[in-house]
Amino acid sequence: MSEQTVSYRGYQVTVPADWPVVDLAKDPTACVRYDRPAVYLGTSTAQADCPAHLVGRSRGLVLEPLTKAPRSTDGELQRGIEDAGVLATAYYAPGGATAARQVLDTGRVTTKTSRLAQPKATAATPTVVATGSLLGGFAFDTCAAPSQSAMDAWLYPNSGYKAVGIYISGNVRGCAQPNLTPSWVSTNAAKGWQFLLIDVGLQAPCGPYSAEKKMSADPATARAQGRTAAANAVSSAQALGFAQRSAIYSDIEAYTSTASCKAAVLSYLSGWTLELNTRGYVGGAYVGAASGGVDLSSAYNDTAYTRPDNLWFARWNMVTNTTDDRYIPAAYWTNRQRVHQYQGDHDETHGGVKINIDSNAVNLTAPPAPVTGFDAVGQYSTATLRWTVPTGTQLGQVIVRRNTGTTPPPLPNVGTSVYAGTGSSFTATGLANATSYAFRAWVKDSSGKIGPGVDTVLVGTGSTIAASVPSVSYGGAVTLYTRATRKDNGASLTGVPLSLYARAKNSSTWREVARVTSDGTGQASSVQKPTVSTVYAWGYNGSTDLLGSRSGNATIEVRPTITANLAPAAIKLGATTTFYGYLRPQHPGTTVYLQRLTGPNWPTVATSKLNSTGNYGFSIKPTARGNHYYRVVWLADADHATTVSATKSVAVS
Repeated sequence: MSEQTVSYRGYQVTVPADWPVVDLAKDPTACVRYDRPAVYLGTSTAQADCPAHLVGRSRGLVLEPLTKAPRSTDGELQRGIEDAGVLATAYYAPGGATAARQVLDTGRVTTKTSRLAQPKATAATPTVVATGSLLGGFAFDTCAAPSQSAMDAWLYPNSGYKAVGIYISGNVRGCAQPNLTPSWVSTNAAKGWQFLLIDVGLQAPCGPYSAEKKMSADPATARAQGRTAAANAVSSAQALGFAQRSAIYSDIEAYTSTASCKAAVLSYLSGWTLELNTRGYVGGAYVGAASGGVDLSSAYNDTAYTRPDNLWFARWNMVTNTTDDRYIPAAYWTNRQRVHQYQGDHDETHGGVKINIDSNAVNLTAPPAPVTGFDAVGQYSTATLRWTVPTGTQLGQVIVRRNTGTTPPPLPNVGTSVYAGTGSSFTATGLANATSYAFRAWVKDSSGKIGPGVDTVLVGTGSTIAASVPSVSYGGAVTLYTRATRKDNGASLTGVPLSLYARAKNSSTWREVARVTSDGTGQASSVQKPTVSTVYAWGYNGSTDLLGSRSGNATIEVRPTITANLAPAAIKLGATTTFYGYLRPQHPGTTVYLQRLTGPNWPTVATSKLNSTGNYGFSIKPTARGNHYYRVVWLADADHATTVSATKSVAVS
């Protein structure tokens, strides 16, 4: 393949010989077209003479002064050459990134006299909603965003147009956009212009384009391609300053439909709409009325697809409304969701400026603004959610849904329903211990439109419990230990109040018995003297953005104190001695068991009831000489564990 070397401002690059070179300084109205190979030099401030509508992408190169930070997007690869002060943009068709990179790799600086520092990328603050509200008005669209002087010349009422359609993204977008910058958007928004945002991505598999410009015929793959295109479109929209609630339209040009082609297009637009909605934007589709319009209408109520929120249909019948179309039922997309392109490529002149445009009738409103101040305060197993509905919202309801984990539901029909009503707070119950929850809230206005979701995450926490001993004697002490952590990253909860809860073993009622501030490792402890067998649990009671938690249970058995005395300890055969003592706590009227060691066993030889002061006594008369061993046992009740006295011996001579 023959080649040529192109020079611009001390920078040289090698390109195919058949690429024409267009000098915009000499031809300032030339259209920088991406649908044909070329090399464009410089930047024109004049109104470009572009056709209204171009779809398709070839490969070529734009060399211009380095006045903005490079930003590569799908279909455009940019490099800043500081030593020459040049911004090089290689444009390419889908799948052509490698070839575009190879062209840029041939570049070299021959003269360093024009060195410019590469500008720093500045992030636009997305504040402009496209299109906010245009009821029964008109819009024009054109391939390249007009110059500022052209926009001023066409400003309503100089023309009948209040909105402009601009091509913000897409890997088969046909025109360069030298004018389309964040400042262009903010300037024209301040002057009253509204915007229709267009992405020209992959086309129908049965459309009239080369294979690399078409979406997959496999519905699942097409759906994924639609989601990817939407993510890229949102990135481009935000870089220009377009905020959530803006509608972005996927441009699907006319095609001759078949069953498989229809399935691919509907799947692509389903993925497109789903991804935009997930990110808080409105999913729109630009289609030919007789192709995409028919296919979308036929699947309007088909739950297998996510239909676009807004429909922009092309039917060049010169009927300047959005409803009179024989291909699209009037009962569909009725909630101010339509744009009708009623006239195709034609020239119009306003304020002395001629532009080749398409003309559109518009009937649109934006979805409602999101709630503000959405937050969650966690307790144990519950969370209090609060939000504020923006002033002036014609409220239908606030919808709140949740997922376990830290990823919220993407759409208001996904996840677990938490709330749907007109209040400003709600307590969610039944939340699982040691589990994180992600909540998303949407505003649905009185017309049924749903705004962007707003998220809050309630991070789960965990509390442990350990005891110094499993049981204590009555009056004894046990130390209960804990450590509290976050479930998302395992970090300790330091300097927070941790509560120790207790209930009697035979009770279901918990009470707080201690509150201790955790140390620098998230640990705390408390010394307790239970009087009855007691179940303990540590807990963190929650806070803003942290869900409370409870540890497992630790049961501390309390053994009553039982004394044992034998007097006298030595007797003659046939004489008696007394085995006596007391139980604390007293448990009057309960039974104690006198046991004698016989071989390896301790059979019971007598029983007695504790008196009103908890005392007992047994008269012992052994029947054989030698040493005899006795003890007393009190059996567990609901409050206390079994306890056994010390062993006492009597010597019989």
